[in-house]
Amino acid sequence: MPEAFVQPEDPSAAAAIAAIGEELDVFDDWMDRYQYIIELGRKLPSFPAEWQNDAHRVPGCQSQVWMEAVVRDGRMLLAGASDAAIVSGLVALLLRVYSGRPPAEVLATDPVFLRDLGLLEALSTNRGNGIAAMARRIRDVAQACTAAA
Repeated sequence: MPEAFVQPEDPSAAAAIAAIGEELDVFDDWMDRYQYIIELGRKLPSFPAEWQNDAHRVPGCQSQVWMEAVVRDGRMLLAGASDAAIVSGLVALLLRVYSGRPPAEVLATDPVFLRDLGLLEALSTNRGNGIAAMARRIRDVAQACTAAA
């Protein structure tokens, strides 16, 4: 399996969301939170150059964003990258929540957590639309996996 796929560090999507919320709460202002999110993006596994193409591109993002998904042992493994630092961090947050989860858990985890954590309000409209497009792409893959099963 390529090293690009993010392995889950939290036992569930809900636990990942709670952990992200606690980590963001450490910071008093959004500039520090942005820096933290950028650092998360820098820690993403390397995304293969051969996947940086139109087939992997997420439409609706202002920056270039690429994602790949596979299902192994009933779990969706996700990889992603962006050409923008803050967007790479947002990709990392989504992959932390969704990668390594069964498709049913992905579908049961509404991306409303992005708003609940204050991420959507803190981002520009274009960035907010982009992260929503990424979350849609992940959920579409989960829906296709569920339909195929």
